[in-house]
Amino acid sequence: MREAAFVKQNKNKWFKFESYLRDNAQYSPDDLSNLYIEITDDLSYAQTFYPNSNTTKYLNQISVKAHQKIYKTQKTSGNKIVKFYTKEFPLMFYQYRYQLLLAFLVFLFFSLVGAYSAATDQDFVRLILGDNYVNMTLENINNNDPMAVYKKANETDMFIGITINNVRVGFLSYIFGFLLGIGALFIGMQNAVMLGSFQYFFADKGLLWESARTIWIHGTIEISVIIVCICAGLVAGNGIMFPKTYTRLESLARSAKAGLKIVLSTVPFFIIAGFLEGFVTRHTEMPDALAIFIIGGSMALILFYYVFLPIKLHKNQHNGKP
Repeated sequence: MREAAFVKQNKNKWFKFESYLRDNAQYSPDDLSNLYIEITDDLSYAQTFYPNSNTTKYLNQISVKAHQKIYKTQKTSGNKIVKFYTKEFPLMFYQYRYQLLLAFLVFLFFSLVGAYSAATDQDFVRLILGDNYVNMTLENINNNDPMAVYKKANETDMFIGITINNVRVGFLSYIFGFLLGIGALFIGMQNAVMLGSFQYFFADKGLLWESARTIWIHGTIEISVIIVCICAGLVAGNGIMFPKTYTRLESLARSAKAGLKIVLSTVPFFIIAGFLEGFVTRHTEMPDALAIFIIGGSMALILFYYVFLPIKLHKNQHNGKP
């Protein structure tokens, strides 16, 4: 790459980083370390291809400043886990908002595909959900308790089993994402088609509202964070396909770390979803207003944490606010 092209590609990042150092913006040690790695990677590249240039001298200067800043901020006290979930992760996640949007759109599309397929092929639901589940649900409908499946298992056993399974699906989405992101999208497609056909099955029986008010008590958080895990897989795959100025191995390591952080962010939400499914969803007698309140509150929590909080922290950082 010619030096002019290299500078043009990265200059905005360098100037922005220099302004953070100059204006003494608030940063966590991990954030500064990540930025420092980016600068030193660019410096290494410049030293290799433009050893005596002004670009190399400039990058060397700001890398020294960054090094000093890191060792000062590493002394900051505080609970690292709390800081990770409340500030470090949301701030990092802002840069992956487009991968999140893609994961959401793919999931929505295949949910519609699942519903359409169920509507046009009467055997499709059995193919996706299995004969045993369909027959059991039809029996529950005949017994005037269509959501009885959520009442049969012990609350604690259901909570633990569902939480473990959901976390497993989340990590699989991330791991399969290393297959150029296609693996993550495939897992998303499977779950989305299942959801679409499942929801149509109840709609076809005249139970759309009854099923929705029950299923989405836990499903709002569960499905949302599965989409976030698909996003994590896309981030992992993106590092392999688009290394930018890094070597492919360096890019893979960086994207793998970012994707893992995204998956780890979902674990508390999977626990909440498992708790709701194990202990709350089974109470189908609850008033509609309460069910709507839980669903609405769950959606507000997800949107706040994965959409609005990252935007807010990014703006604060850009404006030099703590």
